Amino acid sequence: MAIDLDSAIRLRAFEVVRHLGVVHDDCIPKRELERGFDYQGEQVHVIGPQVGIFKPRQCRVPLSILTAPEVPGKERPYDDIERYDGLVTYRYRGTDPGHRDNVGLREAMRDHVPLIYFRGLTPGKYCAVLPVFIVGDDPGELAFTVDRTAAVVAEAMSGVADVKIARDYANRMVRQRLHQAAFRAQVINAYAVRCAICALRNHEELLDAAHIIPDRKPEGLPEIPNGLSLCKLHHAAYDSNVIGIRPDLVIRVRRDVLDEKDGPMLLHGLQGLDGQQIMVPSRADWHPRKQYLEQRYEAFDRAG
Repeated sequence: MAIDLDSAIRLRAFEVVRHLGVVHDDCIPKRELERGFDYQGEQVHVIGPQVGIFKPRQCRVPLSILTAPEVPGKERPYDDIERYDGLVTYRYRGTDPGHRDNVGLREAMRDHVPLIYFRGLTPGKYCAVLPVFIVGDDPGELAFTVDRTAAVVAEAMSGVADVKIARDYANRMVRQRLHQAAFRAQVINAYAVRCAICALRNHEELLDAAHIIPDRKPEGLPEIPNGLSLCKLHHAAYDSNVIGIRPDLVIRVRRDVLDEKDGPMLLHGLQGLDGQQIMVPSRADWHPRKQYLEQRYEAFDRAG
């Protein structure tokens, strides 16, 4: 009966966390995770007060594992390592292999129980990867091995016969998703949760992290100086070269758009921006890189 209850709660937790991931574009606020969810009149939590392994009191084995975000100048509580083969080296709770949290993950590995992996993006923001499985235990290194590609492998195998090809594909997809989520969280955080063009703020659901050099290009790196925090209107306008940003941070609006006659949305939302300067992060090393803006503005010039 305990196993049945555990499975039912686990499936419900997966639904709740997947929904949060969609709503928040893979950058789930910690406060949303701390709320948990209601299951048959009881509150079930998906993360605990401490970083690391978490088991709700209603579950038989842990439900989630969490890796803290990297903060410059601050040491993370645990040195978890995301490997290039789609696996994660996840550190024990403490140094005692017999700690109840470590024993719980060992039981999850033995019974092939799925878990949720929360990967820290910035302080207070997490990307959820699920389901993941514990596939290795090394007491000498005080670490478990976590496979974070299982869900994508299963999907890929429906159209690919080669397991290695499916795993390589799954690894690329998961890594890309984590990089995109981290890029979005870091850029929006750097711009103090506001649009660099219109200053819309405190509505993160309406903000995107726009690449200056598109990520499909080799130089389109997922780093803050290659990003702009833009509301969805100005992100679309920037991507389609309706507006451009010069290397001196001045906004230009494409000539044909300036000449259009329409309502107040066009006037105030786009035309009125021509000649204004964008806002930049407080830290100089987070400012848009000049050579990126130069390269991108050339594309705007050609489009105009």
